[in-house]
Amino acid sequence: MPKHGLIEFDAVLAIARRGSFRAAALELGLSTTALSHVIGKLERQLGVRLFNRTTRSVSLTDAGRQFVDKISPALQDIHEAMENAQSQQDTPSGTLRINSFAAAAREILPLLLQFLRLHPQVHVDLVTEGRLVDIVADGFDLGIRTADLVPSDMIAVPLGPRRRYAVVASPGYFRTWDQPRSPSDLLSHPCIRVRLPNGALYRWQFEKGGQPIQIDVDGPITLDEASLARMAVLEDMGIGFFMESDVQGDLAAGRLVRILEDWTPPLEQLCLYYPSRRHPSAAFKEFIDLARKFSAAKTATA
Repeated sequence: MPKHGLIEFDAVLAIARRGSFRAAALELGLSTTALSHVIGKLERQLGVRLFNRTTRSVSLTDAGRQFVDKISPALQDIHEAMENAQSQQDTPSGTLRINSFAAAAREILPLLLQFLRLHPQVHVDLVTEGRLVDIVADGFDLGIRTADLVPSDMIAVPLGPRRRYAVVASPGYFRTWDQPRSPSDLLSHPCIRVRLPNGALYRWQFEKGGQPIQIDVDGPITLDEASLARMAVLEDMGIGFFMESDVQGDLAAGRLVRILEDWTPPLEQLCLYYPSRRHPSAAFKEFIDLARKFSAAKTATA
């Protein structure tokens, strides 16, 4: 009887969980072609089709559903046994999978790079996406979200002080335009519009004296990535709305000018979060320890 590797079983469960070869391939770190080859080979060896495939959807066949029900508990036990063995290692190694949204990923990248320099035998797989995910169901070790979005059954590690938005434009822009004194003044200025991952246009958020205000700005260009919006603002195209951390260097260097600062109060903290683990790996424990030190250092210098 042919022998099967864990990758084949992990592949079946990932596709069943994600409902997509492409999403499962991303989770497993494979190309879609390689994943299709793995599943095709397993189906030929089993003599049954595990998935119904169309151009728009993937679903389990009856045989596939029974197969998943049988292998899921066993595979969970195997992975737990492997984690238990790996937790005995003195040297951190293996892969850490982290899910984050893009702005948070930019803020914690220094932490990740410091960790990798300290532990070169560890690989970090960082996936950025706007939607909220179930990090356990989707195969992630850790997630990064604002404190108010961390599930109540997760362990949370704050990552530094509370964050803020920053409304900015270039000195060249303000040589032509007057500085806005209130959020409503933005309606008469060209602004860099932001498109959210769900396709909606972002309404700029302000608050003062406990009164929140949303402004639906207008402008010459709509972008969906902060680095592109920053480039447009630096080129005098209009006013931009950013996370403070994304433009701190530009503000310090005088490349950008901040406005409406009294309308942008502190936001929720970023948090690293994860489920309780009975046998955390050496890499996992070292990363959490470094994250706590990273948070303390950021808070001390805020």
